[in-house]
Amino acid sequence: MRKIFIPLVASVLTLSLVSCSDDTKENHEGSEGKGGVYMGGVMRMNEVEAFKSLNPIAVNEIVGFHIGTQLFEGLVKFDQNDLSIKPAIARSWETNENQTEWTFHIRQGVMFHADACFADGKGRELKASDIKFCFDKLCTADPNNAQFDVTFKDRVVGANETFEASKTGKALNVSGIKVINDTTLTITLKSPFAGFLNVIAMPGCWIYPKEALDKYALDLRVHPVGTGPFQLETVKEGEVLIMKKNPNYYGVDKDGNKLPYLDGLKYTFIREKKAEILEFKSGNLDMVYRLPVEIIPEILGDLEHAKDRKTEFQILNSPAFNTNYLGFNCASAAFNKKEVRLAFNYAIDRHKISDFTLQGEGNAGDYGIVPYVDAFEKDGYNFKDLKGYALDVAKAKEYLKKAGYADGKGFPKVTLQINSGGGNNILIAEVVQKMLKENLNVDVDINTVPFAEHIEQVQSGKVDFFRFAWIADYPDPETFLTIFYGKHVPASATEKSFINYTRFKNARFDSLFSASFTEPDKAKRYALLTQAEQIVLDEAPFMPIFYDENFRLEQLNVRNFPENAMNYMDLSVVYLIPKDKMPKK
Repeated sequence: MRKIFIPLVASVLTLSLVSCSDDTKENHEGSEGKGGVYMGGVMRMNEVEAFKSLNPIAVNEIVGFHIGTQLFEGLVKFDQNDLSIKPAIARSWETNENQTEWTFHIRQGVMFHADACFADGKGRELKASDIKFCFDKLCTADPNNAQFDVTFKDRVVGANETFEASKTGKALNVSGIKVINDTTLTITLKSPFAGFLNVIAMPGCWIYPKEALDKYALDLRVHPVGTGPFQLETVKEGEVLIMKKNPNYYGVDKDGNKLPYLDGLKYTFIREKKAEILEFKSGNLDMVYRLPVEIIPEILGDLEHAKDRKTEFQILNSPAFNTNYLGFNCASAAFNKKEVRLAFNYAIDRHKISDFTLQGEGNAGDYGIVPYVDAFEKDGYNFKDLKGYALDVAKAKEYLKKAGYADGKGFPKVTLQINSGGGNNILIAEVVQKMLKENLNVDVDINTVPFAEHIEQVQSGKVDFFRFAWIADYPDPETFLTIFYGKHVPASATEKSFINYTRFKNARFDSLFSASFTEPDKAKRYALLTQAEQIVLDEAPFMPIFYDENFRLEQLNVRNFPENAMNYMDLSVVYLIPKDKMPKK
């Protein structure tokens, strides 16, 4: 069975299956700019799930992240080439000697999108006070606030106090965030935190105007107003979303061309991957990502000989900061014993799932929640010492017996809930279902629901056994391990747990994890995180299944659109070569 090792640099392959149709002229027309780029055209993409919300503090799934990245910006953002931090709304910044006080210098001339929320219907210039407003809202209790826990909580001075005060209806500004003048803002941290610039690149730190929140309130989820390179024009939920270029966007490239190059973006929401691929083959989509297992051999074939083939479209691939897992609700009667959770883990053959069910598309989840990344290991993350789960049926049966369910007798029938639209989700669920029955004599039903409903029920603790995938918010092991941090679990079982879906709590894990926040030496910090992950593996609040690889198909005329491990997309710098300007074969 084909297995691929891919270094942490995206590679590009070109294969010959189909060519673009002729019915795409209107999408690829454009005028030539300086430096060989082309201006104009509409980039057409598809998502197999509808977005849940485009309100920055509510974004907690990949579709909202992909779309929101084009509409909003924060003080900084990621570079889609290497995921390094680059300036955005902030043109520059500096920090004090112990890295607890950060000063950000705001660009002049950054404009909010033209929108009816403004008195004259035009956008206005962003000021430091707008950033302060958004950051205070980020630290306010709200049923839809999914970002506070992973951004400013326990990090920014006054953030926790503001959040707690808001629960009683009291408005309290975050004391550690101060406006110096219209173009200067300071943020004070409780202690040094190595990943702070990564944190403020996250969706919860995207900036929007107070006028938009006042006018649209809850409808901000479908009526976003930001400062990004594109602005919303049309949205029909679950069908289509269209953006047009922001004519007032501040960005320019090194040759002086005004960004974005494209005239607009069009997202469709075709749920079936096969139908999506057919649209791509017909030339109606410029890019698709996440390929169905059944067509992987057809499209990829033999990678060693792929470069010798005719070039009709591009395939880009990279390792993904993405772990697919099954989670246990540790507070539920079925899974509150770690012996049950360990039994389930040892009863699963992950390599069989990777090799046969996924046909090599992903790598077996041997390590834990943190996917293997060469750069992490070089910096001190000790993957080799982690003791994960290999198939061991005898050990699995022994753990289930210790839990009081010898040979599966007396164990309640449980339901594995998965979300629709994931392509491989049902295939994996059925294989896991079969393995648990054969190896433990445990009966598992499968329930498939739309993603928005799935995430709502998981967050609310209404599901005992569930499928999920965690995609890194930034390139650091900490962003994976945070999903097991006990401080993310609400006091009440009826409150939503936005980050720690398994509701796992362990004092030793929390101690090691929190100690990593203030450790300035990366090797020592990664050693703490490795120890924390071993505790998670010993307690088994989840079942790692596989680590993703990113595969993306692009039409040959798409330029400046590299793949990266987070599948982060900055479409402000993407351009399309008109068909009549394409090189002749």
